[in-house]
Amino acid sequence: MNLFHGTNTDIESIDLARSMRYKDFGKGFYLTPNKTTAIRMAQKKARLLGGTPTLITYDLDDTAFRSGLNIKVFPEKACTEWLLFVDANRDRKNREPIHHYDIVIGPIADDGVVLQLTNFREGIYTPEEAARRLQDRYLDQQYFFGTTKALQFLHKTNAESI
Repeated sequence: MNLFHGTNTDIESIDLARSMRYKDFGKGFYLTPNKTTAIRMAQKKARLLGGTPTLITYDLDDTAFRSGLNIKVFPEKACTEWLLFVDANRDRKNREPIHHYDIVIGPIADDGVVLQLTNFREGIYTPEEAARRLQDRYLDQQYFFGTTKALQFLHKTNAESI
């Protein structure tokens, strides 16, 4: 399976130590099966940080799913469990990781999701109501790799400036 990573420079090898905390699924390496989404991310990152928008393609070895890795797969649509998981990972009060998954697969929390997370945090909606309000939205999918063990199943196949 091809997965894409949009960034502002080519990456020779993935270094999880350089990953940012407080992302949707925590500190790790993120990819998407949607090439257009990855291109948008590359353009955004280059605009914010400089560099050249770069699309990197990886092949995910499907044996990863039979390897004993600790993998969490959320539904493609928003659900309460996913919303609470994203909220906990983004919560800056949590100094330690909130999970120990090797790989997490699920929707990307875009701006509309952030609005509902804010409404939930401020007590305007319950988590169930916030998730329900997101049910009709198309949310791009993301793959999170949080351990070096999981990264062994990713193989870089191409990098191109876009």
